[in-house]
Amino acid sequence: MFFSEARARSQTWEASPSEHRMWVEVFKACDEDHKGYLSREDFKIAVVMLFGYKPSKIEVDSVMSSINPNTSGILLEGFLNIVRKKKEAQRYRNEVRHIFTAFDTYYRGFLTLEDFKKAFRQVAPKLPERTVLEVFREVDRDSDGHVSFRDFEYALNYGQKEA
Repeated sequence: MFFSEARARSQTWEASPSEHRMWVEVFKACDEDHKGYLSREDFKIAVVMLFGYKPSKIEVDSVMSSINPNTSGILLEGFLNIVRKKKEAQRYRNEVRHIFTAFDTYYRGFLTLEDFKKAFRQVAPKLPERTVLEVFREVDRDSDGHVSFRDFEYALNYGQKEA
């Protein structure tokens, strides 16, 4: 319930008009020759401008393979869809990080069974302790007694696919 609400909020997110304008401006700035599309190199520059990192070859290959083969690059609408999806994923990941941090009250970078019990007492006080233990064991993928952010994020994403 608590986790699925965060996911639902992420899925209904829409870019503000100012964000949308900025994305269009970045597209135009990266399309220096006014071709009407972004080449592979243009796209990399656009990602750096919008997200602050250089995309990997795998990421660029994935994007370029998904475009219409009859075009020479990424058209504006396709670019806007890509950016919107990346922003949604970024926003969702930030929400997951926020939830994880709220549970990690000692700022250790992992959650213990005690952290789980405390968190579940707050969000689901009537949930039996046995169920909390089962959830903890399920989320602790490597059975080391700690739930890392990666374990936590995987559990939330896996749970969404199962729902």
